[in-house]
Amino acid sequence: MSDSEESDEEGGLGNLNRLIVRPPGHSGKAKRGHLCFDAAFECGNLGRADHITELEYDLYVRPDTSRPRARFWFNFTVENVKQDQKVIFNIVNFGKEYTLYDTDMTPLVRSTSRQKWQRIPKRFLFYHKSLVHRGRKILSLAFGFDREEDVYQFAAAAPYSYSRLQKYLATWEKRAQSFATRKTIAQTTQKRQVDLITIGDLNAKEHENKDENITKLKSNETKKRVILILARSHGGEPPSSFICQGFLDYIVSSAENASALKDNIVIQMVPMLNPDGVFLGNQRSDLLGSDFNRCWHRATTFAHPQLIAVKEHIRKITAEKTLQLDFIIDIHADISHEGVFVRGNSYDDVYRFERHAVLPKFLAMRVEAWQSENCLYNADATLVGSARRALPTAAVDAYTLTVSLGGRRLNPRGPYIHYTEDACILFQI
Repeated sequence: MSDSEESDEEGGLGNLNRLIVRPPGHSGKAKRGHLCFDAAFECGNLGRADHITELEYDLYVRPDTSRPRARFWFNFTVENVKQDQKVIFNIVNFGKEYTLYDTDMTPLVRSTSRQKWQRIPKRFLFYHKSLVHRGRKILSLAFGFDREEDVYQFAAAAPYSYSRLQKYLATWEKRAQSFATRKTIAQTTQKRQVDLITIGDLNAKEHENKDENITKLKSNETKKRVILILARSHGGEPPSSFICQGFLDYIVSSAENASALKDNIVIQMVPMLNPDGVFLGNQRSDLLGSDFNRCWHRATTFAHPQLIAVKEHIRKITAEKTLQLDFIIDIHADISHEGVFVRGNSYDDVYRFERHAVLPKFLAMRVEAWQSENCLYNADATLVGSARRALPTAAVDAYTLTVSLGGRRLNPRGPYIHYTEDACILFQI
C-alpha cells in the first residue's frame, strides 16, 4: 500500500515491524483477529501497541529520532483482521494537547481493495482527557473491519513520501525541459538528494542598442526577479508537498498566467528540504534530531548540509548584479489552525513593514479560506532560527506560508471542509 519502492522494513528507527498483538496468556500461532501492526515502511510511524481488552488497544506514536517531544504524526497498517471485527484504537502520547482533533479534523483510512483515502467519520472519534492515562488527552477512534483479507492503513494525513517526489520530478522535468532545470544541491545524512528546481532563465537578457548608455539603462531595467520557495522542512507536514506538486503541475499547464510567470520571473523551489525526516516518519526533525525551522542561524556543514547549500545559493543570488531576490516563501502545515495564513516579520520602519505586508494582502484576495486572524508579524527571539527570520537580507521579504493539516471553513459559521490530496494540489499561490 505504500508509494515507496524502498520501504520494506526500512522505515523510521523504532517503528513496529509486523508485530502481532496477542491477548494475555495466548501463545502459539496467531489466530484470525489477533491484529498485526506494521509501520516499518517509508513515512511510517507507530512505536508501540498494547492489548487492553478484546476490543481496545493503546497505540503509541514513535517520537522523532533524537527529539522525544515531537509526537504527532502516525502512519501504520493493520492486518490479520477478522470479518466484522470492531476495535477502539487509543493514540495516547501526542506531544501537543491542543490540536485540530479538538474541532472537526479526523484521521484517514484506506485498504488494499479501496486505495483512495477516506476520512473516518467524526462520530467515531473521541478526543478527550483520560484518567487512565494520567489526565492526558488521547485520541480514541472506533472502527469496524469489513473485509478480513484486506490490509488497512491509518494516517494522520495523506502521506507524501520522498520516493513519490522523486518519481514525480522524473516525469515532470521531461515536460518542463524547455524552460526548467533540476539539480541536486546537497546530500542528506542518509545520502538522499535535495533537489533545486529552477523555472525560467537566470541570465538577464540585455536589449541590443547601438547607444552604449541606453544599453546599460536597459540592462538595469531587465534585472531578473527571483522567488525562492522552500517546502517540507518537517516530515509530518505532507500538505506542503502536495502544494508544491500542484504548483509544478500548474506551471507546465497551458494556463495564460502560468506562461506569464515563466516569461517574467524566475521561480526556484526546494520541494523537500528534509527527505530523511520524511522517510523516517518523523514529525519535525531529521535523523540527528534537528528541527530545520529552528536552526538556520546555527547550521553546520556536518549536521545540516542542505541548509548550508540553500544559504550559499541565496548568497550567490543576492551577490549577482543581474538578479533580484524578492521573496522567500517557506511552506508548512499546521496541526492547530484551520485554513491558510502567513507568519511574517515585524519592522520598526513603517514603510518597510507596509511593503512586507503587500504579498499577504494579495494572497488574502486570491486564496480560499484565508485566515487573516491567524496571520502574525513578529520578531520573537525564540524564532530567530526560522527560515523567515534567518534568511532574508536587505530588501528581501521572507514568509512562512502555512496551510492546515485538516481543513478550512469558507466562512466562520460554515461547514468544515477537509483538505484532500486533490484540494492541496489545486491550491495555487
